[in-house]
Amino acid sequence: MADVAERAGVSTSTVSRTLRGLSTVSPEVRARVEKAARELNFAVSRQAASLVTGRTGTVAVMVPTLDSWFMGAALSSLAPLLRSAGLQLNVYEIPDLAERTDFFEHLPARRNADALLVFSFDLTDEETARLDDLGMPVIYVSQHVDGRPSVYVDDVAGALHGTRHLLNLGHRRIAFVQTQGASGFTFSSNERLLGYQQALTEAGVPLDDDLVVSTRVGDKRAAAEVLGTLLSLREPPTAVFAEQDEVAVALIWNLRQTRIAVPERISVLGFDDQPLADWFDLSTVAQSPSDMGREAGELALKLIDDAEGGHGRHLVLPTHVIPRSTTAPVAQPADRPPADQSLRE
Repeated sequence: MADVAERAGVSTSTVSRTLRGLSTVSPEVRARVEKAARELNFAVSRQAASLVTGRTGTVAVMVPTLDSWFMGAALSSLAPLLRSAGLQLNVYEIPDLAERTDFFEHLPARRNADALLVFSFDLTDEETARLDDLGMPVIYVSQHVDGRPSVYVDDVAGALHGTRHLLNLGHRRIAFVQTQGASGFTFSSNERLLGYQQALTEAGVPLDDDLVVSTRVGDKRAAAEVLGTLLSLREPPTAVFAEQDEVAVALIWNLRQTRIAVPERISVLGFDDQPLADWFDLSTVAQSPSDMGREAGELALKLIDDAEGGHGRHLVLPTHVIPRSTTAPVAQPADRPPADQSLRE
């Protein structure tokens, strides 16, 4: 820094203020300092700067996977926001329980970040307490944690509105397909199931446990088995509400393989509005992970400057139903097209 100051003809404190982006430096002086820094290949040491400021210039993110549309969209909006604020993004991917145990035992984010964003983890009370002791703002994303800053959508309301969409089309036998996730990770199943049940109850439709089933994401055979269970009921459903678009698409693929017309015989509704929903013209309940990532980043920046200012703050983002061609009014028995008697494996 002394070499840069000498070449630019300024003090070392002016070099420091310039390279930290402070507005107290004139444009002419800033240009001289930046030119000198480039000529000397000088870069600010974050480690050295953190000794002075107490900050690392890094925001950490804890995610269960990077192999998902949701995480990709959220991080794609979060990263440029942090870069524009001069901060780096450090991602901790924790795909299984062994990695999770190791993370909470060693807490690698401690002293290596100014804030931590936690995406879609069903934490125990002990794990939450461990994060409380990190000494930095912790923001929970795509989940609601009492007493802690959280950014999420109202999954109950989203599923309630989605179920109402099917009810308003005349459907009364509506199945709900949950997603089986890895143990310890949450994909809002319980909240979406609750919204589905609330909509049926307010419409006076009795709840039927036989219409609530579970399957795995990306497994066509599992989707076929779910359909076999539903279509073998004495009163099979006329509509299916899948809690993720990927599951809805797998169900549609199997229905079409068995020549069961969608939506003429069975309507299918998803949740998320992933790009594949548009390709399949899938009716769905839309959320925006891009907005969620951006809002979480904005909240992190505020809490880094004022750790107590957002304690317990919750940002609830909207969802909305997008009707497409996979949902339609319920067909009367005489109007329903014939279908194969069994599902293909």
